Amino acid sequence: MEHVKKYIEENKDRFLDELFGLIRIPSISSESGKKDEMLRAAEYWKKIILDAGADKAEIMPSEGNPVVYGEKFIDPGAPTVIIYGHYDVMPVDPVDLWNTEPFEPVIKDGIIYARGADDDKGQAFMHAKAFEMMVNTGTLPCNVKFMIEGEEEIGSPSLGKFCAEHKELLKGDVILVSDTSMLAKDVPSITTGLRGLSYMEVEVTGPNRDLHSGLYGGAVANPINILTDMISSLTDEKNRITIPGFYDDVIEISREEREKMGMAPFSLKEYEKAIDIKEVHGEEGYTTLERTGIRPSLDVNGIWGGYTGEGAKTVIPSNAHAKISMRLVPNQDYEKISRLFEEHFKKIAPPSVKVKVEALHGGQAYVSPTVMTEYQAAEKAFEATYHQMPVPYRSGGSIPIISTFEKVLGIKSILMGFGLESDAIHSPNENFPLEQFFKGIETIPYFFKYYAEMK
Repeated sequence: MEHVKKYIEENKDRFLDELFGLIRIPSISSESGKKDEMLRAAEYWKKIILDAGADKAEIMPSEGNPVVYGEKFIDPGAPTVIIYGHYDVMPVDPVDLWNTEPFEPVIKDGIIYARGADDDKGQAFMHAKAFEMMVNTGTLPCNVKFMIEGEEEIGSPSLGKFCAEHKELLKGDVILVSDTSMLAKDVPSITTGLRGLSYMEVEVTGPNRDLHSGLYGGAVANPINILTDMISSLTDEKNRITIPGFYDDVIEISREEREKMGMAPFSLKEYEKAIDIKEVHGEEGYTTLERTGIRPSLDVNGIWGGYTGEGAKTVIPSNAHAKISMRLVPNQDYEKISRLFEEHFKKIAPPSVKVKVEALHGGQAYVSPTVMTEYQAAEKAFEATYHQMPVPYRSGGSIPIISTFEKVLGIKSILMGFGLESDAIHSPNENFPLEQFFKGIETIPYFFKYYAEMK
């Protein structure tokens, strides 16, 4: 398939220009003031899909941000691949830690720097260009449907209902996704599992107003002090989560499977060096890859309260807040975990404060068996371009909608990610190497080729 490389080489500058146009749209789904930008990103995607050769594309309403749908049919007897991606991105804060403007993409040392360069504008865009190449060279072997949403970064709250309402439209054989990472740039890998997610927000309230810390200090409970104590108690000295019932549904992985996971290339020293830490931290009795792949976790994602401005203001704050996420493993139900968290967090609060707990969003874990035809087609595709067999591995990340696809549409997903750990997704200076971007465009057509042959 030398025509793939030839097409990429002839069009790579245009590909980047078009991608950069998409990246420049600040489509941050968590910010209510960005509704116009969300629509602008959806319209951009509609044009991308049509220009690539789709029979039709449209912007379809949902209860939240719109979904971009497109399709091309070549043969009723051919398998149908649904390409899923998202056009929304994470907030850019803290802005002062960026070395470049977040929404003005730049290329430095062969790497694109910008919010959305990897997650997921860059990775989803690879599919549009691979599709374009196959259409224009007459090599598209499958029917194709596009489903590009605008709420993945806030848990895809509207897409489940959208799928249920459009089950007929979304009929297909497999959902193809590039929103995950490889183990390393020279170690191709296929994500076979994703952790689930339960995302909570808590508020601890003490006095009815901020109080003078001199006049009231030592006599009135400080909500920030109480909140930090409560959070600290959520894990024990072995870094196990202390919420009663939290581990009841966790399936212990066999020693044999853990040994297979241990064969994946991984350097603890390089891992620590990459994120500038002296030592890893986590649940006792498990390796770093096991802690992020097969074990649940609990983390504080943000905490605030009181005075945080310049200088001093001696107050006992009226309230304190935190956002807390729990990553879950297969068989754990995120709704049950959210309920257990709420019950426990309220129970451990002292009578000196009031506690409010809200479940913001969540999703179930997902596992993709390696015996599936779809996995085997992806395996052959990576082997064709990387000249080695990809490693199956379970990611610590979450894409809540993937398990919903299986539940609502009855379709399995294949996660062919080309991101790298160094891409700093969700962080300042998010980036995506050009090599990975173009390698993705080169590899995706092979999946279509082998899937059509094997199916």
